Amino acid sequence: MLSNALEALKTYDWGTDRAVLAPIDEAVISTHDDEVSRRELEASLAAVLATPVSRDAKDYVCRKLMVIGTAASVPALALLLPEEEHSHMARFALARIPAPEAAAAMRDALASLDGELKVGVISSLGARGDEASVPALAALLASGDQQIARSAALALGDIRNAAAAQALAAAKPADPAVMRAVVDGRLACAERLLDSGDKSAAMAIYKPMLGADQPKQVRLAATRGMLACAGQKE
Repeated sequence: MLSNALEALKTYDWGTDRAVLAPIDEAVISTHDDEVSRRELEASLAAVLATPVSRDAKDYVCRKLMVIGTAASVPALALLLPEEEHSHMARFALARIPAPEAAAAMRDALASLDGELKVGVISSLGARGDEASVPALAALLASGDQQIARSAALALGDIRNAAAAQALAAAKPADPAVMRAVVDGRLACAERLLDSGDKSAAMAIYKPMLGADQPKQVRLAATRGMLACAGQKE
């Protein structure tokens, strides 16, 4: 029974027979067309995250909320973002919950996180393609932490819209690794703009990358891009 499986989560840990959680797996499937039951299931699972259950139990719940989660699950998941053991799975779920509140929770967490946890959230916002995160990510391009600045550049390259392209164009990092990420991000933005038919905007990104001061591979990528803008093959 579902109630027994939810109760089993309290003592579930590595090595426990996964069969005890089968009713939850089945409920995720069976409630697909039953909104009321699915929201009850979501609430029950989210409530588990606030209890002192094992890491494996919380990982399991995050995986289920990734599938059925809505804005209602966001507060419970957001509380896990600063926790080293649970942050990865929490953002794994948040990145896949389509509600805008999920992305907002990750953006809000940026100010209070450091190191790998912050890098992880930055990467998740990029993977989500969250355009509303561009200003926050743009501000991180000037971070003194090379890993954070580089991750922000790569995330903007994942978002790949005009605003991300502008933010990357304005970046002037002194660190070579960050600069490479900025260039990669700008090329990704140009590719998206080209694919969407905005050839002039793509051309504006490619053109400055033809300079002799640019690495050979960057010049080659920019040349290919400009040829594509002109409707020519290499």
